[in-house]
Amino acid sequence: MDIKLPKGADGQETTLQNSRRQITVVGANGSGKTRFVNRMMEYADDKAFCFSALDALYSTNDEKPANCITRLYRRAVQDAQFVRPVAETEFDMLLYMLVTDEMTDLLSYKLQNAGTDSHLTTIPKTKIDTVIRLWKKVFPKNDVLRGSGLIRFKNDSGDGAFKPLQLSQGEKAVFFYIGASLYAPQGSIIFVDSPTMFLHQSITQSLWSAIEELRSDCMFVYQTHDLEFPASRTDNLTIWVRSCDIANDKWDYEIVHPHEKLSEQLILDIIGSRKPVLFVEGDDSHSIDIRLYSLIFPDYTVKPMGSCSKVIETVRSFNDMQSFHHLDSRGIVDRDRRNEVEVKYLREKRIYVPDVAEVENIFMLEGVIRAIASMRGKKDLDVFMKVRSSVIAMFKAELRQQALMHTRHRVKHTVEIIVDQKFPNITALERHLENLVDKIKPHTIYDQLCREFNNYVQHSDYNAVLRVFNRKSMLIDSNVAQLCGLRSKDEYIKTVLNVLRHDGKEADKIRATIKKCLEITDNN
Repeated sequence: MDIKLPKGADGQETTLQNSRRQITVVGANGSGKTRFVNRMMEYADDKAFCFSALDALYSTNDEKPANCITRLYRRAVQDAQFVRPVAETEFDMLLYMLVTDEMTDLLSYKLQNAGTDSHLTTIPKTKIDTVIRLWKKVFPKNDVLRGSGLIRFKNDSGDGAFKPLQLSQGEKAVFFYIGASLYAPQGSIIFVDSPTMFLHQSITQSLWSAIEELRSDCMFVYQTHDLEFPASRTDNLTIWVRSCDIANDKWDYEIVHPHEKLSEQLILDIIGSRKPVLFVEGDDSHSIDIRLYSLIFPDYTVKPMGSCSKVIETVRSFNDMQSFHHLDSRGIVDRDRRNEVEVKYLREKRIYVPDVAEVENIFMLEGVIRAIASMRGKKDLDVFMKVRSSVIAMFKAELRQQALMHTRHRVKHTVEIIVDQKFPNITALERHLENLVDKIKPHTIYDQLCREFNNYVQHSDYNAVLRVFNRKSMLIDSNVAQLCGLRSKDEYIKTVLNVLRHDGKEADKIRATIKKCLEITDNN
């Protein structure tokens, strides 16, 4: 199916010929995305059919396009006595239309089969049968009851049947999306505003796939802020709207094709910000990484990628695509138990590695502790010295265990290098692995690490200890929060983040300390 796009920045219109079955229009607030889609609907003329769950569930006075549930309902009111003449929302209108169509279909069936052996004739499926079938697939514990021209719902809570208005917003949205799609004329271009509105992430992909299959004769054009949605479509073309020149009726937009190495979702998420990108470990909701690094690097779009390997892979892939997006891309991964050679390699690949074992240790840096202690009216040097003594004592008590964990990491890394070679046959591999322990010498590595770690303890080398000491409970066990006059580890972290958020002298000190830990200067 061909579809016409609005004028681009060059003033030229584009027609997508034999386009994909789904088109997703994305863009930031104020970019002109809605105007862009409205113009697409104008071009589509009588082929356009549009709906929105937000409009459907809440009363609106907006002028409606020619093909939508509201317009169909108004026409139905004039033609059928079954339809209630007043409905507050499009959701209500859809319910009444479904009931009316069922009554009309069943009456037609009865008249057509009058005087015949009706038990030999199959009762035709109605629109509401289809809606209920798909809706119950999404909500298998719920049921839909019909009788006396009414629709009622029931779930496994043990309560009786209840009215449609008592459904959750998500349940209503799913019902509306399915039902509204059935009223699109044959061969329509269905425009859907915010297709993920009110929906849980777990059902979005399967729901829209089912609806698209149900209306395989139609093309779907989605308008959304959800940057994960385009990646969930199987035959999708994404249009990224950057800005709109209202006076000249032109848009700065780009057609984004999925890339082999990175998901379309990630590309859209990043390029929409127009900032350089910083990929970090952790997730959006629970990790310290994104909360901390977003405040340390306010000029970057900070994107959590989960594991350190995913950060490394994504930085490499994203930098390979610079001709496409022209954005600077960097990463930060925990040092963990990497040696200097591994750290040097990562830094050459534009991946920062802090001079501490893990992100929690950043909050234990001297500059951070002293800044918070001073701000809280404490003697900052005294506070830091007590914390330092506590951390070094903890490290001394766990020294051999820490040395063992570091040895394990180095052995694992060395084995991977040894095995990661080409061998003509299994015999060659076996020979290569003979006397593996003698080649790697794990005990020698362990003894050397024990000597190094003992040296850190003897010289009270606090920075060296933070560099190698992996201990999640360090913030708690060091008593740093209480020494700074705070109640808990969480309050201490929150205080550091709040200081960074509001800037000022202490924020500058903390930011400088952390950048130094990452070996970042003004030149890099």
